[in-house]
Amino acid sequence: MGHKETFMEYYNTYIKREGADLLLDYLLSPSSDFFTAPASTRFHGAYEGGLVEHSINVYECLKDYLNRPRVKEQYGLIVSDESIAISALLHDLCKVNCYKPGFRNVKDEKGVWQKVPTFDFDDKLPYGHGEKSVYIITGFMRLTREEAFAIRYHMGFSGTEDIRNVSNAFEQFPLAFALATADMEATYFIEGK
Repeated sequence: MGHKETFMEYYNTYIKREGADLLLDYLLSPSSDFFTAPASTRFHGAYEGGLVEHSINVYECLKDYLNRPRVKEQYGLIVSDESIAISALLHDLCKVNCYKPGFRNVKDEKGVWQKVPTFDFDDKLPYGHGEKSVYIITGFMRLTREEAFAIRYHMGFSGTEDIRNVSNAFEQFPLAFALATADMEATYFIEGK
C-alpha cells in the first residue's frame, strides 16, 4: 500500500467529525498538492510525496508515544483515536501548495558545480506555520482546543514562537507536547539523514 492509500485508510477510519469529508475532498482535489508535495526544501522529506509520508510517520510516532504505559498511567494522557489522527495527519497542512520545483548548484565529489533539482518555498498564504494549519483545518471542521493547540505548537521549542508560549501550551495542553515529540521523532530518527 502506498502513502496516499495509508493516509486515506487512517483518515477514513478515525476521523468522523462533521466536515472531515470536505477537508479530504480538498486534499484530493487539483487545488491541493498534499499527496505530492515535499515536506521541506532540502531536509526531511525533500522529495515528491514527502509531506504525506511525514504526516503518516508523525501519526504512527504519536500513536506509539500515547500507548506507552507511563504516558497513560503516570501522566494520565488519554487521547481519542480521532484526536490523534486529526492532530498528527493534519499538523502540516500549512505546507500545501508552498513548494515549487527548482534547481540549485552544488559541487560534486570532484569540485565541479552541478545543477541539482530542489524545491523552493513560495508561500502564497503567509499565516505562520502551526497557526496556518489550524486556520486551514477550521475552514472545514471544528477542532477541540487541545487539538488546535497541539497543531499550533507542534514545532515545540524549535519554532519561532516565544518560548514562554510554547512552555505554557505544553503545560496546559499535553497533546501539544506529545505531538511535538512525535514530529521530532519522525523528522530526526525516521526521516533524518
